Amino acid sequence: MTITNEQVQAQLTAPGQLFEMEEVEVGGNKIRAWKHAPATFRALLEITRFHGDKVFVAFEDERITYEEHFRLAATLANRLVDDYGVRKGDRVAVAMRNYPEWIVSFSAVLAAGAVAVPLNAWWTEQELEYGLADSGAKVLIADGERARRLPNTAIPTIVTRDENANWAEVLGEVRADVTLPAVEVGPDDPATIFYTSGTTGRSKGALGSHRNLGQAPMTVAYAMLRSVALAGKDPGEAAGVRRITLLTVPLFHVTGCFAVLMTTMFTGGGLVLMYKWDPQRALELIQREKVTVMSGVPTNAWQLLSHPALRDYDISSLGSISYGGAPAPPKLLERITRLLPNRTPANGYGMTETTALAIYNSGKDYLAKPESIGLPLAVVDVKVCDPAGAELPPGQVGELCMRGPIVIMGYWGKPEATAETFVDGWLHTGDLARLDEEGYVYIVDRAKDMVIRGGENVYCAEVEAALFEHPAVDDAAVIGIPDDELGEEVGAVVRLKPGAEATGEELQDFLRGRIAAFKVPVRFWFREAELPRNPGGKILKTHLRKETLGL
Repeated sequence: MTITNEQVQAQLTAPGQLFEMEEVEVGGNKIRAWKHAPATFRALLEITRFHGDKVFVAFEDERITYEEHFRLAATLANRLVDDYGVRKGDRVAVAMRNYPEWIVSFSAVLAAGAVAVPLNAWWTEQELEYGLADSGAKVLIADGERARRLPNTAIPTIVTRDENANWAEVLGEVRADVTLPAVEVGPDDPATIFYTSGTTGRSKGALGSHRNLGQAPMTVAYAMLRSVALAGKDPGEAAGVRRITLLTVPLFHVTGCFAVLMTTMFTGGGLVLMYKWDPQRALELIQREKVTVMSGVPTNAWQLLSHPALRDYDISSLGSISYGGAPAPPKLLERITRLLPNRTPANGYGMTETTALAIYNSGKDYLAKPESIGLPLAVVDVKVCDPAGAELPPGQVGELCMRGPIVIMGYWGKPEATAETFVDGWLHTGDLARLDEEGYVYIVDRAKDMVIRGGENVYCAEVEAALFEHPAVDDAAVIGIPDDELGEEVGAVVRLKPGAEATGEELQDFLRGRIAAFKVPVRFWFREAELPRNPGGKILKTHLRKETLGL
């Protein structure tokens, strides 16, 4: 007998079960939410102490237990309050690669009642300065590399992983009896600002609440146990198996922070960090740490399974490979099922604005419908709308809209953008999609003008604006170049001013000081004719893709 999604949902969300739901009011709108989710991050942090001496974070040869993490986070939270004057609602920025201190800092900021502002560690000095200024950060916690990238910042800075670090001095004595600072925090209080580039080229700060943060790991846990139940296995038995997750994406992204870090804390699992993504190192760590789950973007899975040393390592502990953040090529699913039989492949869809995962496809469903991103999770509603906002029937293409307890509060300091994107509790994603008769969601195209390179959003307008600063550039259009490994690479079609000269290499050198390296185009096409535009003046990028790439 085949069990259905409806039966699984009824089983997992029944009264008294972990995933029981309730109706709550958020911003004047009633939505479904997980009844037993932590109300705030402080509540989640307190719960983690029950995991005691279990290893929480592994990085190289370093190990931090759950109890040690609590003590470090609580100590730093008190230092932020007592020594740096941080108060409820103040913003504290975190700028560093995936070090254990990132996790301690993030936890401490939230425990102090402040708003955590993770900054993209790949950003240039100019981009980092913008994030600090836009958020109004009161304190910066950075690794040495980022601190040196911000030599002129006047913001008090706590530095780690550097010869001039003051981290240990700031922490001082870490006592076993340390408690969290006395501050009242509620589920509707602001918790995080994650920057997501805007289509205008300026980054927008996605403002998330403590409710978002508590609901997100429950949503991921539900997705995992739904997959187990659909496979005909006992969810209760699976819930008792400790997950060891290899994190392959940055913590400053919602996938790394909410889908992986918060879920690990919620379930008491282990988290293995990497200094940087490297498929060879990933194979070593999976074998050494007995990793059970690898989570990242499709590029990570592709590179791992393409590595020539794949067969040289014992990765039998790896039971699941999940990915999201970028379109997954069908070839990837074929490769997983061929090279790693009996593993559970999974593909998720979410955004910064949905606190990561919102829609999920895994197991038999994924094999049956590999082009779909799956079904919305139990607390998430979806609809497809026409340009006027009217809901469309199954099969018709329109803008994907979502609502639920994981949808953020809005954009920091940008009321107009908030009003445009969040309408009556519904998030307008900017992605074009359709639903089939069973409710499975298919992404058809991106309404937003961006390239997704290895899970990184590259907004074309930002790269184009940087190109226009070059004195030789008369016109420019940025497009995505299909790539098996990264999903897409960044390309640019450029028209130079009459009599001007410039090469692709020169333009790359020019851009490197202005935008992060992953945004710099890897290929340029130069043309003498004007770039094709519609009557409204918008560049017809579909024409350019056809001309340059034959797509």
